[in-house]
Amino acid sequence: MPRKAKHKLEAQRRGTRFEDLVPDEQLRERMKTHLIEGKDILAPGSPFAELLQQSVNDVLDAEMDVFQAEQLDRHEPNKRNGYTSKTVRSSVGNLKINTPRDRNGQFSPALIGKRVEQLHSGMDSQILAFYAQGNSCEDIKRLLAKLYQVEISAAKISAITDQIIPRINAWTTRRLKPVYSVLYLDAMVFTVRSEGSYKSSASYTCYGVDAHGERDVLGFYFTDNEGAVSWGRVLEDLKDRGVEDILIVCVDGLTGFAAAIKEVFPLALVQRCMVHVVRSVTRFVDDKDRKRLHSDLRKVYQASTVGHADTQWLEFKATWGAKYPRLIKKWEQIWPELTTYFEFGRHLRRMVYTTNPVEAVHRVIRKLVKGKAAWSSQMALTKQLYLSLMQNERSWKRSVFAWQAVQRELIDAFGERYERHL
Repeated sequence: MPRKAKHKLEAQRRGTRFEDLVPDEQLRERMKTHLIEGKDILAPGSPFAELLQQSVNDVLDAEMDVFQAEQLDRHEPNKRNGYTSKTVRSSVGNLKINTPRDRNGQFSPALIGKRVEQLHSGMDSQILAFYAQGNSCEDIKRLLAKLYQVEISAAKISAITDQIIPRINAWTTRRLKPVYSVLYLDAMVFTVRSEGSYKSSASYTCYGVDAHGERDVLGFYFTDNEGAVSWGRVLEDLKDRGVEDILIVCVDGLTGFAAAIKEVFPLALVQRCMVHVVRSVTRFVDDKDRKRLHSDLRKVYQASTVGHADTQWLEFKATWGAKYPRLIKKWEQIWPELTTYFEFGRHLRRMVYTTNPVEAVHRVIRKLVKGKAAWSSQMALTKQLYLSLMQNERSWKRSVFAWQAVQRELIDAFGERYERHL
């Protein structure tokens, strides 16, 4: 190494010695002892927390010096007028700081402004992350006290989570795409406190695939119970937000669902979830027959054409009709509602024969809030669902697999109705 560079490096090292960083010898010794004894750096009474507190006060004093110098340059002399003491939150616990005052009351520090109760350390983000994991305000209060030795009231934590309400309002009213190739609809039921008692609240989820194969949650809505009429209102809201057409809608077996969809989007093709249907009709099949019966039934609903499916059904009926007549009757009643997907190619058919995609979104939410029995209000539930979705966006906001093949089949099935949106 050249001699000049070597001297420069040595000078830099001398400039960053521990003694230069912490001139107070007693504080240095306490910090060394604290580390040697293996104590938590962020524990209450830690010398490291004390050092941070001292540094904050030094920065505030430096800000006042700069402020006074600027005032003097403008020929507006303004003297100091003592300090204002307050306690602020930080990731190393509560800090007692002294904010300098001036006689004219014009000084406003940048580090910790007036009426600010937290040193900028990402604490609000941490609270929102805890909330997104299904923790209540009381849970978060205990976690912060245990992890960071910070005492924050449940009411204050609730107020911090309220900061996302404008984001929720913007998200639920945002303009949507004019067309969605596939729309999956499903609902979850939660328990919410309302008017002094606990009631059911149905959360409606709309999970769409646009004309370019991008998945997105279009919104969630709430009513007391799931019903076709309420779903009609949800679809009307999607229309008001810019949706002009939906090609295929995948739903479960809710009574009146198809009619409610056709009322708002008359050209939409409605595909009932095959997985739900199979689960329903085979509910009372004997365990010893279940595997073989499912295999035979699969030949029906996975047939290449409706004609081939009818042939397979006759074979299924001959094999199982005598033992399970109720199964046969129920399947024949709902079969006309299941045949929409035979109009499509195999790639598109694989997308629409089940509502599993929206149920996967629900699994993400349920996993995060499974330990929660009830919510204190509808807004508390709304905030938690929104944060849960946003924290796990990568799991649901993604492109459809093999989209080019699906796209070709959409063009074959819908022609100009689909192509004009590309």
